[in-house]
Order: sequence, then C-alpha cells, then structure tokens
Amino acid sequence: MRHDMRSTTTAVLERNTVVREDFATEPYELPWAAEARFFVQALDLDGPLDFRTEISPDGLHWCPLDDVEHRIDAPGLITWAVSGFGQWLRVRCAVGPGTTGKLRIYLVGKG
Repeated sequence: MRHDMRSTTTAVLERNTVVREDFATEPYELPWAAEARFFVQALDLDGPLDFRTEISPDGLHWCPLDDVEHRIDAPGLITWAVSGFGQWLRVRCAVGPGTTGKLRIYLVGKG
C-alpha cells in the first residue's frame, strides 16, 4: 500500500511585531504549493487592522491577489485560505488611525 505524503511548511512572517503604521510582510516563495493559509494573531490590539493577500511573479513587484480584505479589531486569531497564487506571497496590512497592535503572522503552504 502506497501513501502519498503532501509537502507542508509553516513560515513565521512576523513574530511579536509592534505595528503603528501600514506595512507588508517579507515575501515568501512557495512555487511547489497548491494551496496556502495565512494566520494572523493579534496579541494586543486597540483598533482595526485590515489585511490583503499580495502575489508576485518575482518577489519584487506586487499586486493584490483579489479584492478581499480580512479585518481583525480585537486580540485573537484570524485565518484565510489562498489558492491560485503562483510563486510568491505576502500580506499587506492597513493600520487604522491611532491603532497600535502586537502581531504574529504565519503562512502555511501545502503541496
């Protein structure tokens, strides 16, 4: 009996990062992955943060994957699936006026 093992990886894109202004995570290359999932954990947060998935063919030039924004406005964890992204992924975060937060951001890829 043969069992096909799917490749998986988890990357920590931000660890206990304090945010006060808009930012983008470091890019991560997943050319072998068929799907991915972002996890954003707000450890401390006093206002809204909006996240959007961005894709790139080369890790240098970026565009939104779609028109979907993911909002977190209190401490906790949010997640969303990503597919059809090609090679490179990152997350862009829009920080609400006067908002301060402390975040962890993970990216999980599955082949």
